[in-house]
Amino acid sequence: MIAREIESRGIPTLCLSSALSITRAVNPPRAVFVDFLLGHTAGKPNDKPLQRRIMIDALSALESIQVPGTIRELPYRWSDDDGWKDHALQRGPKVDGKHSDHRVERFSDPQYQLPADRAAAEAELARDGCPSCVWLEET
Repeated sequence: MIAREIESRGIPTLCLSSALSITRAVNPPRAVFVDFLLGHTAGKPNDKPLQRRIMIDALSALESIQVPGTIRELPYRWSDDDGWKDHALQRGPKVDGKHSDHRVERFSDPQYQLPADRAAAEAELARDGCPSCVWLEET
């Protein structure tokens, strides 16, 4: 995981997550979990006070988490009930006591919406390498 590599170079990291099971599985050095829709980890759109509280809590966790692998769960809620999860997770009706899953199949290879998107990504990679991996270059 990228956070571990950064940490090995002496730079503290904090993962802000809205996917608790995935965060537990990858075991980052330290993480903060917000039980919100994927893509909205830092708060609801246009809710600047909530976004600010989440960021302050997340940054304070960077300082206060001392045990590697700790995941601090923040108390914020997307709504008064958890009905949004059925829609967000695309859960179907229960079958044998478990919700059926209508999400699309996951693939290990990158997926692109359009062939032009793939071409643009491949051209960028060929031209500049991996711009988000520059911190891995030896100095």
